[in-house]
Amino acid sequence: MSNDDPFDIYLVAPPGLEQALCAEAREKGFADPVASVGGVTVRGTWRDVWRANLELRGPSRILARIGAFRALHLAQLDKRARKFPWAEVLRPDEPVRVEASCKSSRIYHAGAVVQRIETALREEFGVPISDDAAIRVVARVEDDLCTISVDTSGELLHRRGHKEAVNKAPMRETLAALFLRDCGYAGREPVLDPMCGSGTFVIEAAEIALGLPPGRSRAFAFERLATFDAAAWAKMREPRMARAVPFRFLGFDRDAGAIAMSRANAERAGISALTHFRAQPISALERPEGPPGLVMVNPPYGARIGNKRLLYGLHASLGEVLRSRFSGWRVGLVTSEPSLAKATGLPFDPPGPPVPHGSLRVHLHRTSRPLP
Repeated sequence: MSNDDPFDIYLVAPPGLEQALCAEAREKGFADPVASVGGVTVRGTWRDVWRANLELRGPSRILARIGAFRALHLAQLDKRARKFPWAEVLRPDEPVRVEASCKSSRIYHAGAVVQRIETALREEFGVPISDDAAIRVVARVEDDLCTISVDTSGELLHRRGHKEAVNKAPMRETLAALFLRDCGYAGREPVLDPMCGSGTFVIEAAEIALGLPPGRSRAFAFERLATFDAAAWAKMREPRMARAVPFRFLGFDRDAGAIAMSRANAERAGISALTHFRAQPISALERPEGPPGLVMVNPPYGARIGNKRLLYGLHASLGEVLRSRFSGWRVGLVTSEPSLAKATGLPFDPPGPPVPHGSLRVHLHRTSRPLP
């Protein structure tokens, strides 16, 4: 497998947001994006793998599908794993860990698959095996076909490298980016979060507006593969001229500690000049000067607060403030409780699909039209 040969690249999606990720991949120029349950497949080369990790905001991780072979029984799997061209992708000095799954196949024992592949790697190619290795080889046996992938991301991609300070139940950056996309946000309008927590929606929105790649501040597992070209990667990562943005991104929270976190996270992301955070309650929220935009909010819900009556009152107050002061703005609200979205009195469209968020399943509620 040379660096110029195209292969399947699998973008792992937050469940329920596959279509939003497919739209992002298409918009970013990746070839032939096809959504399926759990992710999006595109075609590309190793340079596309690097670019996907650097530029895409929605995926949880990027898997490179490096080959496949039929295996009807373990002896056949053992033989073909020993002949697999591992050396084209893996380096003998970099430890790996192997994971496997089996579905609708004569081979049904994932542990046995892991054992055979580990033995092949160790005995035929001298690759060390380690449970905490940065490089993860994934074998999927389905309908008697064993597909081999390498996780090229390493740490999950929501870890952008900027957000050290988080509060309870933080929204993952990958989820925030796809929810913003599903609200029609493309970086050309202001975003305001009246309950911003550690600032995820505000920071993601500002980065999108500036055209900053989400992976600019972190390392990736693909840097440890035999296919890696350090000079080409350095060129791909060269800082680009940020777009001029004529408005600011605003975050408010009644918790002064959350506001301090948001400011610190925005500073680390290099976007503090474009953001403004202030401690204040919902009742003090005012429409900012300038063009209308998107109010994006992930209020407390479910297990995050005990007293349901307080929760309904909070959502009713939020709805009242937005209806009375934010004419011309759109609203996106994330909650695990449809009745809380209803309590706002806002004219939401039918909710989006369920999306896992911590131990809960949440839905995005959005207004497709500006508030009257």
